[in-house]
Amino acid sequence: MLRIFAPVALAAMALASGSAAFAQMAAPTPPAPQGAVGANQSGTPLTLTAAIVQAQDANPLLAAARDEVSAAEGARIQAGALPNPTLDAQVEDTRRETRQTTITLAQPIELGGKRAARVEAADRAVDIAKTQLDARRIDVQAGVTAAFFAALVAQERVTLAQASLDLARRGTDAANKRVTAGKVSPVEETRAKVAEAGVRIELLQAQGELRTSFEQLRAAIGPGPAITALDGNALQTPPLPTATDVALRADAAPAVQEARLEVKRFGALADLERAKRIPDVTVTLGATRQTELARNQAVIGVSIPLPIFNTNRGAIVEAVRRQDRAEDLARATELRVRTDALAARQRYETSLAEVATLRQDVLPGAQSAFDAATKGFELGKFSYLEALDAQRTLLQSRAQYLRALADAHRSVTDVQRLLGPDSASAPPSSTSSQERP
Repeated sequence: MLRIFAPVALAAMALASGSAAFAQMAAPTPPAPQGAVGANQSGTPLTLTAAIVQAQDANPLLAAARDEVSAAEGARIQAGALPNPTLDAQVEDTRRETRQTTITLAQPIELGGKRAARVEAADRAVDIAKTQLDARRIDVQAGVTAAFFAALVAQERVTLAQASLDLARRGTDAANKRVTAGKVSPVEETRAKVAEAGVRIELLQAQGELRTSFEQLRAAIGPGPAITALDGNALQTPPLPTATDVALRADAAPAVQEARLEVKRFGALADLERAKRIPDVTVTLGATRQTELARNQAVIGVSIPLPIFNTNRGAIVEAVRRQDRAEDLARATELRVRTDALAARQRYETSLAEVATLRQDVLPGAQSAFDAATKGFELGKFSYLEALDAQRTLLQSRAQYLRALADAHRSVTDVQRLLGPDSASAPPSSTSSQERP
């Protein structure tokens, strides 16, 4: 009889060996680093650090942000340029003997600090473009980190589904042998085949999700070869700054800095509109040649617009109101960043508590129940359905554990995207072997 149920015992051993990472979930000691499951086109598994470095070079959004910085610097050069002079030539009378020729050079002179105000506004635009570049770099890094760990979790699900399929196949073989020996009804074999088909579908779904995750990671990094291997530890929960640190770092968040720079830029534009109330002066110098009298005469002139009908009052009001709007938006942005960061941190704490509960209580209990059901099935005390139910409970607990880990990683990247990366909140290295308790 033991020979009949030997395949089931081998199945349990295969599940334990194929899911070594999940055995570490239930253990109180930290899990060891887990290597990649596949191989990419170059034969080297992709690490998180390498993915971020590639994204810094290949991501098109970062390239666009760098182009915007260059464009803003070009606008800054243009803002500091002086107005060009105007050369004017006039000829009176087409007859050579009585012709009079006048040549003048007119130079506009800006008054009221218009050039300084333009330069100030352009400087703030450059600062905003650089801040947006930093924010885009942070956003890309957070996006790559989130996609990387999502792919790692999907990779773990494939490993789990493959081990589950191996177990289901051996269970089907065992049920077939028991039916052949006349120990159980053929219905048991049918149920085992149905269970195996369900696990096979789960494996196909997990493999499809993994391929999708690799494509999403490739899109986050930028153009490049396809990804089929990752080197990292998805079972490691990353650290996160305290609530006090989140509140303090919210003042220096990229979105808040950009909003404050917008206030300064609109302030400079308001100063420029105020300076436009003062008219510019155009100085003209030249000479007139009277051919008939053979005499040259100097020409000196000054042109000053009279601000009678247009005092630029409407433009000033518009600029001031836009500055007020920018101040209101800056306060709203600061409040939103702080609220969203604290909410993301709360989601992380919830996910971390769920991970701890599953690792310490649920997974060990589900593993013990599965071991007992498998042993009882070997001895003929339990039916295959009871063993299958214990297996399903264990697999559901492990899947819930992976979901909680994914939520924790997602919460950390949300905080990084809002506040920027920090050594205290950086994602764990793929070579680290320490796990947060």
